[in-house]
Amino acid sequence: MLASILILLAGVGVFIAGMNMLGDGLEKSAGKGMKGLLGRISNNRLAGVGIGAAVTAIIQSSSATSVMVIGFVNAGIMTLTQATSIVMGASIGTTITGVIVSLKSLGISGWLSLLAFVGVMMSFLKSDKLKQIGGILCGFGLIFVGLDLMGSAFDNNVEIVNFFSNLFTTISFPLLLLLCGTVFTAIIQSSSAATGIFITMVGAGALTLENALFLVLGANIGTTVTGALAAIGASTNAKRTAFINFFFKAVGSTIFTVIVWAFGDWTVGMLQASLPNNPQMQLAWFHVIFNAANTLISLPFIKQYVKCSEWLFRDKPKAEETRQFKYVDDRLLKTPPIAMMQVKKEIEYMISLAKENIENSFEAIFTGSDKNGKAIYENESVIDFTNHGLSKYLIKLSPLVSAGEEKIIGSYFHVLNDVERIGDHAENFHEIGVQMESEGLRFSDVALKEIKAMKEKISHMFEIASEAFEGVDGSHLSQLTTLENEVDEMKRALSASHFDRLAEGSCQVELSAYFFSTIAGLERVADHLINVGYSVLNPTGSQSEARKEALV
Repeated sequence: MLASILILLAGVGVFIAGMNMLGDGLEKSAGKGMKGLLGRISNNRLAGVGIGAAVTAIIQSSSATSVMVIGFVNAGIMTLTQATSIVMGASIGTTITGVIVSLKSLGISGWLSLLAFVGVMMSFLKSDKLKQIGGILCGFGLIFVGLDLMGSAFDNNVEIVNFFSNLFTTISFPLLLLLCGTVFTAIIQSSSAATGIFITMVGAGALTLENALFLVLGANIGTTVTGALAAIGASTNAKRTAFINFFFKAVGSTIFTVIVWAFGDWTVGMLQASLPNNPQMQLAWFHVIFNAANTLISLPFIKQYVKCSEWLFRDKPKAEETRQFKYVDDRLLKTPPIAMMQVKKEIEYMISLAKENIENSFEAIFTGSDKNGKAIYENESVIDFTNHGLSKYLIKLSPLVSAGEEKIIGSYFHVLNDVERIGDHAENFHEIGVQMESEGLRFSDVALKEIKAMKEKISHMFEIASEAFEGVDGSHLSQLTTLENEVDEMKRALSASHFDRLAEGSCQVELSAYFFSTIAGLERVADHLINVGYSVLNPTGSQSEARKEALV
């Protein structure tokens, strides 16, 4: 019996490893598709359910989807209402694993297991795309290798079959079975894996179909533990999302437990009549029916779920709030393609703050006013926080992405540094204006006109560089280069003009340091904007390197 238990545990291990490999492979292959799906997030409930179901079907884990959604809510880019519909859809998407597992009952698991070998062979190919497909096939095949191992533990071994049969007969009280399914799934943190194991046991005769129904219902509650753990230390809205996920599953499981408990013979009879002599399929389709029905029943009550969560988890006083990213969250590291998408959005937001600060800072130079000072320093604080925090985040993300995405991450490091330096220059421009005002100094009308002309070119460069980065489009970079050359020439021309005014006596010598600091700062901002724009062609933002790569 000990040998059979060891084989059973080995089968469970291979099965879960196969599931993880399949999910990872599908996630990498469908990364762009997942980005597209999540980019369509709206307040449409049915659309949210569809997105949740599709994403979960791709990554093969409702727990992972829930954690990802909690990350989005924590980052403030998804509302509770949107998150609720996606979480509901995830419960439908996770049922695909049970259906896949039930295919073993058709007697084709040997052929499907062979895919593990095919996948391994494909991993030796040079094409990254074929390697990804190989990983998917290998994972799919390992699922059936694991199922066969689990099945062999029961085959021709009456002792272990009787052991589990007697065990579940002893604890056949529905609420106890529900608790067992919940605890077991909470431990392995995968309702898909738990359901797959229950399906195998039903097929081996070690578990009756009626008892398995309660275990599966418990598994749907147990899978919410992962989301609850992910919400620890997160924002109030993230905690609300985790609660909604639990409450939705718990209410549905409770209602179906009562139904199955009261009409057990009828429920089992209906399943057996619809899929005769195939208990594995019967359990798999019960899992599908339960999650689909629970979602349809709960969908009209999303607002009530949200209100209940808001009542239980009150908003924290503002004094308790700490600075956090606008789009990025550590929980998104579980889905690298989505994390990459959110990092890009965070950098785009950082660029917009730097641009805003450049515009606001010249108010002090042109008018001497300090009215934008508070906003500038607040934005600069966010820019500095984003630079340091996102750099650390990218270090954690780097080992999780493909070789091509590693180059993109390299470019992001450079862009972060360039944008942070632009923010520093904006702060300097504001301080120049404030200091001049305190000393009673003002640039002449001619000098102001020259600085405004130079600054307008910088504003134009900002637009081009921002659009290039956001759209990953290098088609207008030649125009960016032309503007940067014009800024360099303007710096030389403006320096000469200032010396002419000094010689004529039409400008105060005390203004020289401020004037040269301003035009030198603008010239440096132009250099950083060139780097930001050209980052879409070369990780370092180097024009010369980009040209070399274009010629290769």
